[in-house]
Amino acid sequence: MNHESRNTGKNLRDSQLTEQIIAAAIRVHRVLGPGFLELVYEEALAVEFALSGIQFVRQHPVPLFYRDHQIGEHRLDFLVEGKIVVELKAISHLDDIHFAIGRSYLKAANLNDGLLLNFATAPLTVKRFCREKPFDSVPDLLR
Repeated sequence: MNHESRNTGKNLRDSQLTEQIIAAAIRVHRVLGPGFLELVYEEALAVEFALSGIQFVRQHPVPLFYRDHQIGEHRLDFLVEGKIVVELKAISHLDDIHFAIGRSYLKAANLNDGLLLNFATAPLTVKRFCREKPFDSVPDLLR
């Protein structure tokens, strides 16, 4: 097990919503199984969320800033009920970089909790991740 997956945070702030998201993803995975492109799972999960009454925004835009200048934009796979980032993968295994990227998304979106779902594995891989605490020793000049 890699270092990041050991420190992903078992308890997100909204455990009931988190469990509903995971249950929806499991339903999708049970029907489709592994082997499709990420976009197929994204489409299916959007249908499952809607059928389950889970409020979501798909491909939610998040502007990226550096020193008060917008330098780009990222799109979250899902923003669920305005508080949980859900990122999908369809790859052989998750690496540390996937958790680092997820935490960067949380920071950019000013959110605290996320789920990383890998549909290419059997069973479905579900990893919770949380925003890291701010690093206080970064000079104000770089913030």
